[in-house]
Amino acid sequence: MKYIFVTGGVVSSLGKGIVTSSLGAILRARGYKVTAVKVDPYINVDAGTMRPYEHGEVFVTADGAETDLDIGHYERFLDIDLGRANNITTGQVYKAVIERERKGEYLSQTVQVIPHVTDEIKNRIRSAAQEQDVEVAIVEIGGTVGDIESLPFLEAIRQFQFDEEDGDVMYLHLTLVPYLQTSEEFKTKPTQHSVATLRGVGIQPDAIVLRSEKEPPQEAYKKVALFTNVRPEAVFASYNVPDIYQVPLVLEEQGLGKLVEKKLRLEPVFPNLGIWSDAVKVLRSPEDTVTIGIAGKYVKMPDAYLSLLEALKHGGIKNRVKVEVNWIDAEGLVEGDISDKFRGVDAVLVPGGFGIRGIEGKIKAAQYARERQIPYLGICLGLQVATIEYARNVAGLEGANSTEFDPYTPHPVIDLMPEQLEVEGLGGTMRLGNWPMKIKPGTLLARVYSGAQLVYERHRHRYEVNPDYVERLSDSGLQISGVTPGMAGRGAGLVEAVELDGHPFFLALQSHPEFKSRPMRPSPPFAAFVEAALRYRRARRKLAQGASGSAEPA
Repeated sequence: MKYIFVTGGVVSSLGKGIVTSSLGAILRARGYKVTAVKVDPYINVDAGTMRPYEHGEVFVTADGAETDLDIGHYERFLDIDLGRANNITTGQVYKAVIERERKGEYLSQTVQVIPHVTDEIKNRIRSAAQEQDVEVAIVEIGGTVGDIESLPFLEAIRQFQFDEEDGDVMYLHLTLVPYLQTSEEFKTKPTQHSVATLRGVGIQPDAIVLRSEKEPPQEAYKKVALFTNVRPEAVFASYNVPDIYQVPLVLEEQGLGKLVEKKLRLEPVFPNLGIWSDAVKVLRSPEDTVTIGIAGKYVKMPDAYLSLLEALKHGGIKNRVKVEVNWIDAEGLVEGDISDKFRGVDAVLVPGGFGIRGIEGKIKAAQYARERQIPYLGICLGLQVATIEYARNVAGLEGANSTEFDPYTPHPVIDLMPEQLEVEGLGGTMRLGNWPMKIKPGTLLARVYSGAQLVYERHRHRYEVNPDYVERLSDSGLQISGVTPGMAGRGAGLVEAVELDGHPFFLALQSHPEFKSRPMRPSPPFAAFVEAALRYRRARRKLAQGASGSAEPA
């Protein structure tokens, strides 16, 4: 087993997750079996109870873990399924150590950070790698070197170099090199201090990646090498590029893959990075453009919808188009004429979320797409608001709502799942992870999944379409095209997907298919949705040309 530890310095949010993922992609392109582990120093057990505005999206793995969003980057770049073992937090570590102490497993020892906490950290890192039977494990340490909460983790990874054989451990440090516009120079001093802090805890980096706005001059590489005790050929740059899928190509071109081969004594292999080259080519020179209107509540924090945005991008790559996003604040759709909000939009997407804020606006967005025959995709809550809207305005169920938003609604078409009735806590208690979806033949959903009869998608929700209203909704024209089979007490099964006959594209799913989307294997619903948006745009363009001779729609 080979281990690569990735640390960060100067400031947080530098993009360690992208560099870690790109390094994994470079090794995967050489044929190596790779996994990635994210270490988060916060005391939360997982990311499930964190606010999206503070921490970005909660990424859900196949085994139902609520994890940091970097796990999503790892899955997309490495094209592998990860699990709860791949996200380690301070909360998990200390919880395990304390529980072990309460059971007397330490045999009356004084429980301390070293060795008990650090041993728990090392055991979790090794277990994550060994369970997946990989050759290389890339471990990203969250936070910034110098943070007090990171110290136990830095000590744990420091010990790896003595626990493992020579040539089995490598340290990579990502650090900011700011560019001062006034003096037009790159400043390496923050990097020097960051590496000095890292060396102060006993870790000498084997490679340094400089994070910068643009590619630094050669003098910056040489200066960093001189003052951080690494060879010049071990200094690389991760500068701003138009799209993150270009980063593996940039780092490989600079020789990072070859350095890792040398340091870890891997057999030199010529990498096949064709997937990334093709993706970047489409993103640079698309054949067309589509605009997706996303009616959400976290529009000021795009990271809250990170996997969804990437899935749209993947759908664009497959259809060879650029996907532009028009952020529509759901709270601004509650009153007045909303048509201006959707001007120029080729499709409407309502994403998942929790809480009552913005709900009526999302319901109006679903109504707008249904009535105007605009392609619509609803994800999780997007299915629920589409169902509420249809119940109110088509099925004649006045006042229909979800009991999440109105406990006294006369028509609870969306209700709490029975297994959630006795749940007291919030963390890790929802319906999570992979669940089967049985697809009704002959439906739009069946076409989207290429005729498959059963597929698995990931979930994160507490509420469902109320089984008591399924027949009424179906009779009024809402097609139930996907259900979870074998759900006791739910008639035909838990509603997984709804759609509308006679609409160009109206599909809503209770699951989160965006979590399984990858550049090389786009999520079927998202690829089909982007294709529908493209058809709509071209139809509008053709109509506009016929009306005025213009090349663009009015």
